[in-house]
Amino acid sequence: MTNRYRISRTVRSIFVLGLVLVVLVGLEVFSRFLLRGTTSDAPQRLVQISIPEGASIGEIGVILRDSSLIEHPRLFRYAVKLMGADKKIQAGKIAVLTGQSLVDLIRTLTRAKAVGAFVTLREGLTSMEIAGLLRQQIGIDSAAFMALVRDTMFVHELGLNAPNLEGYLYPDTYAFAVGSDPRRLIVRMVENFKMHLPADFDQDVMQANMTMNEVVTLASIIEWETVESREAPLISSVYHNRLRRHMPLQADPTVSYALGKGPARLYYSDLQVDSPYNTYRYVGLPPGAINNPGGRSILAALNPASTDYLFFVSQGDGSHAFTSNLAAHLVAKQKLDQLRRELMRSDSQHADTVRTDTASVTG
Repeated sequence: MTNRYRISRTVRSIFVLGLVLVVLVGLEVFSRFLLRGTTSDAPQRLVQISIPEGASIGEIGVILRDSSLIEHPRLFRYAVKLMGADKKIQAGKIAVLTGQSLVDLIRTLTRAKAVGAFVTLREGLTSMEIAGLLRQQIGIDSAAFMALVRDTMFVHELGLNAPNLEGYLYPDTYAFAVGSDPRRLIVRMVENFKMHLPADFDQDVMQANMTMNEVVTLASIIEWETVESREAPLISSVYHNRLRRHMPLQADPTVSYALGKGPARLYYSDLQVDSPYNTYRYVGLPPGAINNPGGRSILAALNPASTDYLFFVSQGDGSHAFTSNLAAHLVAKQKLDQLRRELMRSDSQHADTVRTDTASVTG
């Protein structure tokens, strides 16, 4: 009887000891992971994490682990469920402090406002290029974006009298949440466009005897023609002078746009494209912008330099030679031809006749 009693006491002691160990381990886990955060001794720092729209708690745990914010995604998942936070975590880019406990980290994820991804749209991008960039960086539906750009009812809702929104998606750096609604993105870009217009824009447009759409269209041509900022008003003066004389603009960028290209060297065969954007075939400005110009080009379109220039041709270094008559223009072209021949003497890959007045008005 005594032996049985001793065995029973031993078993109970082992059980109690095991229970105490389990509790101690549990407290250690609770303290280490839930209350104290990761075991790293590194100083705390801010880390930006990107949580995709609709990501599972398990996927978020992996993102946090890969960002050195937690050590055990499974424990994170249990803690999230225990705190009832599984449907409260924000999607988007969020700034998080390292070294937080799981409790504090989860509270941060449920309360922090997503700062979004920073997307830079440079001057001269087409709407199609912008759609592709936004799809790549924040996962928007680029087809839906372009459908809105071309939706004339939506264009008019935004208070614009234009064939589409090409030209009105203002180049800037934006903070967008991952998976944002394309409509909201476009509204923001157009509002930014309006905010950046010069203070006397409406008055200047009237004095220039132009519409807003014509100014934006001309600005987009200037945007693709200009390499050196100082030349923007000079390039603008060439086109204003041609418009006043009812001469074809003969702007290469408009043909590139009609062909679905960006700024590029053209071939004589390219000039045959039948499009209202082909300013070699049709007099006046094209129906709308060919890209989304920046403030410099908009100002230049409104404020051309006072010149009698009708032609300009590249000098091969980013600058242009501006001339007032065809004879002087042809001399400038010959200089460019000679320069290109020297540079391309060893190149035999020209099957088509390449135009030698790229980014120029030929007359």
